[in-house]
Amino acid sequence: MEILKVVEKVAGKIAPGRSPLFTEAHVIKALEEISAQKGVGRLKLSKELQLGEGAARTLVKHLKNEGLIEISKLGISLSERGRKLFSNLRTTISEQIDVPSSPLTLGVFSVGILVKGKANAVKYGLEQRDAAVMAGAKGATTLIFSKSKLIMPNVCEEDIFKGNVAIRNLLLSKLKPKEGDAIIIGSADEKTKAEFGAKMAALQLLKTRP
Repeated sequence: MEILKVVEKVAGKIAPGRSPLFTEAHVIKALEEISAQKGVGRLKLSKELQLGEGAARTLVKHLKNEGLIEISKLGISLSERGRKLFSNLRTTISEQIDVPSSPLTLGVFSVGILVKGKANAVKYGLEQRDAAVMAGAKGATTLIFSKSKLIMPNVCEEDIFKGNVAIRNLLLSKLKPKEGDAIIIGSADEKTKAEFGAKMAALQLLKTRP
């Protein structure tokens, strides 16, 4: 997918020296924040991303270099290319939802994201967990939707939410998974870290071939 290559490029170095102080998850969240508003300022963006002003300035520069944003007196907005690529991203990764605590979550806060059509790329979920931890989360749980059930592949083939119908119904109603989709729940003691963990795990899964 072109959007994955672009996100990787934005999060990478554009010149010799230190790597940027932001990740691909920051890039995704930046696109979300910019898309949700007609114009957002750098200061507000840095607060939303929990980045220093210098790192936020570099991120904005990278986004502009890739033609994803436009900057005016009203603030930062998505360019036509940015809107197109972000729309393509939304066909594969859903918006996040808050998930209540359960035996499957590891921290105070948990965030769920749907990854379209990637169930067959999930093994034991360890790769997604590691990606989430690298992003600052405490961990991530990867589920797949198969035969109308949410299961942990290669671990438990039974619907793991039989004893917690409320959370099961929340995931199904908000994320609307279809056969072959995957759901990642990132957990942390801070909501932003749970969000970044879920995003990084989702991106890792998108890049994984069956």
